[in-house]
Amino acid sequence: MANPKFINRKDFIFQSASVISASWLALHGFSIDPFAKYKMGLQLFTVRSPLAKDLTGTIKKIASIGYEDCETYGYDPEQKKYYGIEASAFKQLLADNKMITTSGHYDFTKYFDKPADAMMKYVDQCIEGAHALGQRYITWPWLDPSFRTIENFRLLAAKLNAIGERIKKAALGFAYHNHDFEFTDHGGENGYNIIMKETDPALVKLQMDLYWVMHSSKLSPSELFKLQPGRFVMWHIKDMDKVTRDYSELGNGSIDFTVILPEASRAGLQYYYIEQGGNFAKDPIQSITDSAAYFKKHLEKYLG
Repeated sequence: MANPKFINRKDFIFQSASVISASWLALHGFSIDPFAKYKMGLQLFTVRSPLAKDLTGTIKKIASIGYEDCETYGYDPEQKKYYGIEASAFKQLLADNKMITTSGHYDFTKYFDKPADAMMKYVDQCIEGAHALGQRYITWPWLDPSFRTIENFRLLAAKLNAIGERIKKAALGFAYHNHDFEFTDHGGENGYNIIMKETDPALVKLQMDLYWVMHSSKLSPSELFKLQPGRFVMWHIKDMDKVTRDYSELGNGSIDFTVILPEASRAGLQYYYIEQGGNFAKDPIQSITDSAAYFKKHLEKYLG
């Protein structure tokens, strides 16, 4: 530890800025742990095929590769199950392999045009599932194509605020995950701008999919972070094929993560998940193995 009597000007400015940033984040409802270690996470949708064939074996393999955290998908609210087993059993399976789950993607879009009571009933079921797993965040991951009008994005913003308020009362965080369609231009406006402007940062955080931002947004991740620092609490990290612009293993694509990852502090990053939705060079397990190795060797050091 540096001697406090000999803090130079650069260190003083950095420390002062850190205190100011922490105060701003706390004021806007963000939980701050400056000493937390980022755990390498995986969005489990990447290995959906292996999971369907061998849940226990696949989780064991994921852990052996070096993943410590994961993001779930596919919750069954009626049976209260993940991947066909009780939430408590899935949490124990993760624990047996020294893993945790900090976020889950939940299927809110099914309730977009349903009565508010039906949506909130589902929200309560998601809260129950997330609590059972010990997750920190519940994430809205997708909007059905039939709902992607500019008017519906405004309606979505209102729904996100209402859901976020309910989830916050349950001592959990709520976030919205982007794809490409949020950046589609609608006469000078787009869905992502509406979500950023019309949702309350204290109730609705943002999970940035770096691939889709690089693929479809006119603004870079850094430019978005500057617009609303501290709000982008989770990231999906996946690469883009240099020719087809499809998904790719980390290191094989065109995205320069060395200029994005140092923005972690400005963004407000708490958790990240490596992901590859398809276009595997060989198979999902080999892809997550190769991406983990590349991340550990070449990218992890850039997380700022």
